[in-house]
Amino acid sequence: MRVRVTVPVAAPLVLAALLGGLLGAPPARAAAPDPGCDPIDPASCLLPFPNDYNTVADPSTPTGRRIHFTTTLKNSVGLPIRPAAWNRSDGFSPGSPLLTRVAGLDLARTGAAPITDIGASLDPAAPIVIVDTATGKRWPYWAELDANATDPARRALIVRPARNFLEGHHYAVALRNLKDSAGAALAPNPAFAKIAGAALPASDPLAARQRAARPVLDALARNGVSRTGLYLAWDFTVASRQSLSGRVLKMRDESLKQLGGKSPGFVVTKVTDNADGAIAREVQGTLAAPSYLNLPGGIPGSAFNYGKDGLPARPLGNVQPVTFQCEIPRSALTAPAKPALYGHGLLGGEGEVGAGNVKAMAAEHGFVFCATKWVGMSSEDVPNVITALADLSRFETVADRLQQSLLDFVFLGRAMTTGFGRDKAFQNAGGKPVIDTSAQLTYDGNSQGGIMGGALTAVSPDVRRAVLGVPAMNYSTLLNRSADFPEYAQVLDLFYPDKLDQQLGLALIQMLWDRGEADGYAQHLTTDPLPGTPAHRVLLHTAFGDHQVATVAAEVEARTIGARLHAPALVPGRSADKVPFWGIPAITSYPYAGSALVMWDSGAAAPPLTNTPPTTGRDPHSDPRNNADARRQKAAFLETGQVVDVCGGAPCVITP
Repeated sequence: MRVRVTVPVAAPLVLAALLGGLLGAPPARAAAPDPGCDPIDPASCLLPFPNDYNTVADPSTPTGRRIHFTTTLKNSVGLPIRPAAWNRSDGFSPGSPLLTRVAGLDLARTGAAPITDIGASLDPAAPIVIVDTATGKRWPYWAELDANATDPARRALIVRPARNFLEGHHYAVALRNLKDSAGAALAPNPAFAKIAGAALPASDPLAARQRAARPVLDALARNGVSRTGLYLAWDFTVASRQSLSGRVLKMRDESLKQLGGKSPGFVVTKVTDNADGAIAREVQGTLAAPSYLNLPGGIPGSAFNYGKDGLPARPLGNVQPVTFQCEIPRSALTAPAKPALYGHGLLGGEGEVGAGNVKAMAAEHGFVFCATKWVGMSSEDVPNVITALADLSRFETVADRLQQSLLDFVFLGRAMTTGFGRDKAFQNAGGKPVIDTSAQLTYDGNSQGGIMGGALTAVSPDVRRAVLGVPAMNYSTLLNRSADFPEYAQVLDLFYPDKLDQQLGLALIQMLWDRGEADGYAQHLTTDPLPGTPAHRVLLHTAFGDHQVATVAAEVEARTIGARLHAPALVPGRSADKVPFWGIPAITSYPYAGSALVMWDSGAAAPPLTNTPPTTGRDPHSDPRNNADARRQKAAFLETGQVVDVCGGAPCVITP
């Protein structure tokens, strides 16, 4: 996730301070509860989260519900989050953290499943229960208290799914038999105690809430969770496939139909011959993609232009300029090289395709790599990202541009396979194309490119095999655990200083982020493809102790997509987990024709067990891509779809 652009360390805080100065001084926190708040959890208006209390019935949606936030967070200058972008959804994020606040809670004394023992979350007597109300299936998770909160009264209980929730499914949550540090039972708050108790008279202010809670309590009872010892219970609905990916699929299908099997228009702006020892030619240019954003050229700060059908509609003539850079290895001048898209890291740009490890991969294994920007989270988006962290209402401008970037990458792939070969920049001295268009288009990306690459692969009609380097999902899990985030967290600290509000804010923006990152597409990344999309295979390369992208979130992705694990993954004693890589079955024989997770260990310190970033020792984040054996495994997978063992039946170890 490392930033590849030159940004002064204090830039986010400086811009945030300027915004704060313009907008005024922070007001005092409101004392009176909002009438739109769920009374079952008085700690904050949006707690517990996610919660069907904040939805309404809507028979027009696949889930039969629609998000209906009437009250949201306010930042320190009094601006509330405007809920329009959220209220377009028919449910919550499939990767959403479950949030509440339990005063005095001691998770260890309670016996809640920690990050080191996910399997304990499925114990019959587990104190935290998540159940699919249709199937009765318990859902795996880990529970943690927000380690970033200094005020115990504002410390969130965070319950994170160890595998993404299923699209369109309805879940009930129960907290029971909770204990404090002395082992004493914690009593529910008075409002929930009344709701879970005897029938209330119609005149009671909580009577309607009690009636609404009855189906949830009954569903829990059917699945072995009685009201005895119950501290809190609620339900939520996960967004449908259409709600999560419908925007991108509409843009993709409409744009490719208009393209009619031809190449997008493009211009080559710069050709550098003999770029270095490994690369014969570097080509830069711009191609044209339809822009569905509301500002000319889809510039940073744009959001979708919506049509009457509630989906993105292209403003007349709006074009997205898609700048690209391609690296052509010397071998391609004599024998055409395989086409591959490359995805850059955090807030970077297409120039990262010129990194040494990418050039080495191209030269060693005969690939032409082309890259463009992840608009929405590229170098040109840095100021807009900062303003979105100061006013979370603006986060749709990040998420919408990210969805546009998926279309941009699809168009770049089409140009590689149908158009570039007709331009002399992509021909050898004899006029022959340097790109082998008979070979399958593939994808390789690292860090943010690994995260976003999951979404791109899921929606691409052309890419069938992808390598996701040091990847993960979702950002609401990743940010607190990333060494890259503290610089940008200064903005949240200034505009949303309350740590409980911050966790709610991260959960809220994840609902929008899902539309443009792997979390919203993971259910369809491999064997359950999206409409008009082939099945895919993906290889996940992770770095043990990664400072920037937490490997625990990559494990969630692996469970969600059905990937298998190279085993043994680590030497004994490296993992603190009771069952390392719980829920990810091992590969039993090689070559393996399927999706896989391979952990690369270069001796970094084990990551913290809390939602905080690693702070000591060397960062192994870039080690897998810089290792020749890892590149050999990647190349074999991209070419054949098979995972080969390059580690001799042992853990994959890298000497830095």
